[in-house]
Amino acid sequence: MSELRDTGDRYEHVERGHTSYADYRRTPDRLYIDYVYTPVPLRGSGASGRLMEAVAADARRRGLKITPICGFAAAWLSRSDEFRDLVA
Repeated sequence: MSELRDTGDRYEHVERGHTSYADYRRTPDRLYIDYVYTPVPLRGSGASGRLMEAVAADARRRGLKITPICGFAAAWLSRSDEFRDLVA
């Protein structure tokens, strides 16, 4: 597993030479996750979940609430016992 990279409008996570990403917008107190994408070779491997876990952990460290616009992000957060409390 690789480290999470924050480009300023996208979180990126590289595994096995492929990059999964989450496009976002940030305000002083909130992270809006607009879109989560995982390349075909990584689908079904849990890569999207590992990306979301890293994104949510970063949001918690920054003291941000998360508003998921993306359906996958919303579903993942609703199932997460550890990060569900971040949903705003």
